[in-house]
Amino acid sequence: MGSKFPPVDLPVDAQVKTRLTEQDILADPLLNKGTAFTEQERDELGLHGLLPPNVMTLEEQVARRMEALRALPTDFDRYVMLRELQDSNETLYYAVITQHIEEMLPVIYTPTVGAGCQRFSHIYRKPRGLFLSYPHKGLIRKILANSRFDNIEAIVVTDGERILGLGDQGAGGMGIPIGKMALYTACGGLHPATTLPITLDVGTDNQELLADPLYIGWRHARVRGAEYDEFIDEFVEAVKERWPHVLLQWEDFAKNNASRLLEKYRDDLCTFNDDVQGTAAVASGTLLAAINVTGVPVTEQRVVILGGGSAGCGIASLIQNIMVEAGLSAEEAASRFYVVGRAGLMVEGKTDLAKLEPFQRRYVQKAAATEGWVKENDQPSMMDVIKNVKPTVLIGVSGQAGSFTEAMVREMAKHVTRPVIFPLSNPTANSEAQPADLMAWTEGRVIIGTGSPFPPIERNGRQFKVDQTNNSYIFPGVGVAALALKIPRITDRLFMAAAKSLAELSPARADAEANLLPPVCKLRDVARAVAIGVGKQAIADGQIAAISDAEMAAKIDVKMWEPVYPHVFLAK
Repeated sequence: MGSKFPPVDLPVDAQVKTRLTEQDILADPLLNKGTAFTEQERDELGLHGLLPPNVMTLEEQVARRMEALRALPTDFDRYVMLRELQDSNETLYYAVITQHIEEMLPVIYTPTVGAGCQRFSHIYRKPRGLFLSYPHKGLIRKILANSRFDNIEAIVVTDGERILGLGDQGAGGMGIPIGKMALYTACGGLHPATTLPITLDVGTDNQELLADPLYIGWRHARVRGAEYDEFIDEFVEAVKERWPHVLLQWEDFAKNNASRLLEKYRDDLCTFNDDVQGTAAVASGTLLAAINVTGVPVTEQRVVILGGGSAGCGIASLIQNIMVEAGLSAEEAASRFYVVGRAGLMVEGKTDLAKLEPFQRRYVQKAAATEGWVKENDQPSMMDVIKNVKPTVLIGVSGQAGSFTEAMVREMAKHVTRPVIFPLSNPTANSEAQPADLMAWTEGRVIIGTGSPFPPIERNGRQFKVDQTNNSYIFPGVGVAALALKIPRITDRLFMAAAKSLAELSPARADAEANLLPPVCKLRDVARAVAIGVGKQAIADGQIAAISDAEMAAKIDVKMWEPVYPHVFLAK
């Protein structure tokens, strides 16, 4: 991330001018080409003798790296090797990722990134991104002012408190912004020189980390309350001043902060929370695709969500908006959602409303809705809800492994011909159910979407890939649209457009036996289609001026960088 790197939107065969020479060039991940430096470049840059004599192509380098990666014993070992490659040669790193995205996605992100966060302090090698720690309060503007950040267009930020389903990982949560920024480039084509992962290190309440002598973060209990809010506000204000048109994505904040911070800042700059809105969009898009198979209209869906946090209620909110657009009133649509938290169903008279966040209160069921229920618990349990509601859709964002039990799934399948079940919790070890079990418990009738990748399962006597209902189908396209088309605000309507764009790409539209989602190897194509859908919605909403479809596609295509080596030469 340096000002020496060329401006964004350069063609792939651009030349790069630098004043760095020899070892400095080889140490710069944005300039380093390793064995791919040409003879001319080696002459001019003084690289002879510092590299083996054989000049290799990028394709040959990719092949060599893939051979080394596949020889490693675990995905975590591959994760570490890829992180080291990213820190030494970013073009090669992204060439490896984009050419082998289906194989590499589980390595660079979920589920392996979870272990990467847990062991971040132990595998730390080189600085990447920014650690803005609470002791830096009052210094954030000065830190961001460094000229190396002049080209930044997109930021992913976390405070490390709710990393996947693993909880508080403190400064180790930096693995998430690094991973998400990598996906922005690999899937959406954002130039790596324009991306910046940031961790707001406000301490940690994870005692194992505080006791770890190798922990790299600020050794202090988490700062909360007014002090926390003041620190966040200083960060946002500094970002707005430094980059007025930046895309800021919030990632893995705890329930009590995620939606609150989104609501506070969403009208101040181009920002969104991927856990709330991105998760909602991919779940909604996958559900719309499933409707092509089940034949049950969206207005007739009965949705049970296990997990009443920001992700669960975010999913409910977006699907509710889709139901309203399809003809239901907001109240009718809200009544079709049954959100189950730790204590059971959120319902009037049983749930303490004072303990709920505003976004949760919208999905507290009326007491009358449960009158006459046959139930085993005073506050209806998950099983009670399934028996009485007879849901068409079951969504898990609880982070609790195995919480969709055989009894629950079989009960659901008694009443629904094609039950739709999405165990979305990450990483894989936290999934609410195993796809193979869901298939067995429903006699093969289930329609599945998971948050993390799973091995293929058998369906109708043949191997079938499990749809990974992963946010990487949504946020890269939303981000590309925002930057390429200069959309000032990311609204829920834009995420609804993203969900619909994804659903339109569903292979199940043409073949009910096909997958709900396009294959992971098509994520770049998906990002482009989602970006176009988001752009059209931004025009319809009056956020940007109307342009032709061809002009829109051209702007998006220019923004989508391909990992190809430029020619590097010395500045005169």
